Amino acid sequence: MSDLSGKRVVVTGAAQGMGRAIAIECARQGAEAVTVVDVSEHASRETAALVEEAGARALVIRADLTDPDQIDALVVEAVAFGGGLDTLINNAGVIDSAFVERPGILGTDLATWDTVFAVNVRAPWLLIRAASEHLQASDRGPSIVNASSVSAMNGAQDAVAYAASKAALVNLTKSAAIALAPVVRVNAYLPGVIATPMALNFLDAAEDRDYRERHMTGAQLLPRLGDPAEVAQVACFLASDAASFVTGGVYEVDGGMLAWRGQRS
Repeated sequence: MSDLSGKRVVVTGAAQGMGRAIAIECARQGAEAVTVVDVSEHASRETAALVEEAGARALVIRADLTDPDQIDALVVEAVAFGGGLDTLINNAGVIDSAFVERPGILGTDLATWDTVFAVNVRAPWLLIRAASEHLQASDRGPSIVNASSVSAMNGAQDAVAYAASKAALVNLTKSAAIALAPVVRVNAYLPGVIATPMALNFLDAAEDRDYRERHMTGAQLLPRLGDPAEVAQVACFLASDAASFVTGGVYEVDGGMLAWRGQRS
């Protein structure tokens, strides 16, 4: 069983969904301090209250991850709050459809492409760079865990920038694992269709919700949406000393989507 006892953790994109579930699970597994980072301060404070209920100290930092100065500042603040840093979980991410009405290879504009890459690739790189000195000074099993996506492994008709950025993050994970070995472990998880607020809103907007859900989960071996808590279990395992011989790895949390080329009838 994974155990994060005593660890000082930073979780980005922690205001809701998988990030919130990860921050709470860190606390449940004994983390000493959890820094909740997100652009949404109000929702982040809700996450922080749940983290504290679960037993950890919590700090909220509102940060725009497209701004390198804010990234450097949040690492300094998180380290001061925790008295060090042991775990960085780069969970924050954005998708093309949040910025453009008709995403795709032809419909995605330059500003959308740049924003998606800034949040999904550049920000994790800058966070790793800013945090590496503190992680290497840790004597509590330091690690980095990155949130990629099953979209990293296939093309995506309506999320071209997102899929390309998540593929880049897989390679960044492997490169960082090489650079920071043997002291800091670096791994990534690849969520599939997870019941986050964004996914649920997308389902609720459909004329035929059941059909859309069947379509979204049709390529999975497990015929349902994943729960954010299930993703949190994997992320926290990778962050924990239970995964002490695991680095440079990429782990699917996708209900078996990438295991085959089929479609459930």
